[in-house]
Amino acid sequence: MWWWLFGVLSCLLVALLIILFRTTGQRYKVFSQKCLRPPGPLVTNSKERDARLKRGFRVDRVPPALDAVVIGSGIGGLTAAALLSKAGKKVIVLEQHDHAGGCTHTFQNKGFEFDVGIHYLGQLHENSLLKVALDQITEGQLQFVKLEQHYDTILLGQPDHCREYHIHAGKTEMAVCLKKQFPEEEEAIDKFMKLMKHASRRTPLFAMLKILPYPVVNFLIWTGLLDKISSVFRLASTSHSEMMSQLTQNKDLQALSAYLFYGVPPKESSFLINALLLHHYKRGAYYPYGGASEIAFHIIPVIKQAGGEVLVRAPVQRILINSQGKAYGVTVLKGEQEIEIHAPVVISNAGIFNTFQKFLPQHIQENPEIRSLLGMLRHGMGSFLVFVGLDGTKEELDIVSKNFWMYKGNDLDSLMEEYSSLKREQVLGNIPMMFITFPSAKDPTATIRHPGKSCMTLLTMARYEWFEDWEETKVGKRGQEYLDLKNSMAQELLEWALTIFPQLQDKVVMVEAATPLTNVHYLGAPRGEMYGAEHNLERFGPEITAKTRPQTPVSGLFLTGQDVFCNGMAGALHGGLLCASAVLNQILYIDLLALKTHLKHQTIKKKKT
Repeated sequence: MWWWLFGVLSCLLVALLIILFRTTGQRYKVFSQKCLRPPGPLVTNSKERDARLKRGFRVDRVPPALDAVVIGSGIGGLTAAALLSKAGKKVIVLEQHDHAGGCTHTFQNKGFEFDVGIHYLGQLHENSLLKVALDQITEGQLQFVKLEQHYDTILLGQPDHCREYHIHAGKTEMAVCLKKQFPEEEEAIDKFMKLMKHASRRTPLFAMLKILPYPVVNFLIWTGLLDKISSVFRLASTSHSEMMSQLTQNKDLQALSAYLFYGVPPKESSFLINALLLHHYKRGAYYPYGGASEIAFHIIPVIKQAGGEVLVRAPVQRILINSQGKAYGVTVLKGEQEIEIHAPVVISNAGIFNTFQKFLPQHIQENPEIRSLLGMLRHGMGSFLVFVGLDGTKEELDIVSKNFWMYKGNDLDSLMEEYSSLKREQVLGNIPMMFITFPSAKDPTATIRHPGKSCMTLLTMARYEWFEDWEETKVGKRGQEYLDLKNSMAQELLEWALTIFPQLQDKVVMVEAATPLTNVHYLGAPRGEMYGAEHNLERFGPEITAKTRPQTPVSGLFLTGQDVFCNGMAGALHGGLLCASAVLNQILYIDLLALKTHLKHQTIKKKKT
């Protein structure tokens, strides 16, 4: 009985804290339906696009009297900057690469355009929280194309005798499709879907761990009240393999429940995160109309409207700390000179390791809180991508918008453990998993922007250690041994892909690969990771979840992006929302949810009339 009473009291405490958060200090009007405009025409002029996405750093382009400086122009940094701009703050975003957008940027090679990180998105149905948030930070200019209902195909087994499974979008269609393929597992599928729905509905409680004062969270953990408030915290701390083994012994179905790989075996990953990843696409899969670079292209004007800037070729060297231990700006390397840029708020989208280990002075790095936090986290696994240019249109090549996930077995734990334990000389011939996507087949504007051309992207995970010997070399000058390894891995993946799409055999006109070292160079990822800190089970326990928040032990320094929430564009965007909430001392989720509810009621009312 007393546990129940404590649970009620803790919920009341949470509610009281939210009310206090809302009613104390200055209130900012960040979200508004009035800011939305009908989408404008697609801008295809390269000079116009480059003027926005490739605006280079110059001292005279730095706005005066800045309110904040953001390190990195990935979606986490751009989201935080855009939200602060909508609150009237003047923000500068500094990007070390020559193209704004982080993992949302695209590149062109021999007339082909490739995305590097945005392959497809979910939860973009009408009036969803993610859609409302993206509309706000782009003023309604970003459009999406909905992919076909059958959006993913999973192939399990060796290429010559693999088993094929389909994943369908839809409130009920996802479960119905799975039951057709696993008729003897209906009960297990129903239970899994129920848990997935529960995880999605209770995730806001999970996010509250990053918003509530840490002493309050610590009290809830120490007393055991956290688990009494909701079972979502138990799901977050439960291994995916452990949970699925309680639901089914079918290895293929277990594999399908965790097929969206990010470098962590199911037994070492959180059931909550895997469930949320699958639920992310339950209402449909989408792709940006005009390509992934449209995301940054339409966020930047919102930042500039408030007097801010987004500048590239602006490698931040240090975060400036005054004698009181407060961040007051950064330095940017321009030629051989370090230029100081001052602002009372510094936001880092460069990842938790870069922020604390690269940008801060040594005496600040020795802070026990910082050392403790870094000791709780590990670098994520690197990625290996192959960009393939194809001669022909979508129709001529018979390629599709759906994605393909391929595994050479159905025991994902053993398969991924064995792969990650390989030494460099053992990798070739032993790559066990791959993702295949056709960006040009998803975007209807691709035929207009790049007529007669199609592209295919292949992705797998790769350890940084396999390429570590060349970490001191520069792009294009890494030596023949590096090229041989990179090209051989690329050829192995391409040949595997061609077993599924043999009609493309004679249509390949270019192949380019990207290793973890490529990610270090272009994304600034310290060990080539695309998803930030490793998404292992420990990271999503309540203690580390609460500690990986926007606020840092350094006054005036905040974190944003994937390391604040979780992987992917949606995770990085939520990191930006949490960061802006911390900077403004205002829980923006409350205002965003209020707008979402208002828009939903409007839609219902329109449908009735």
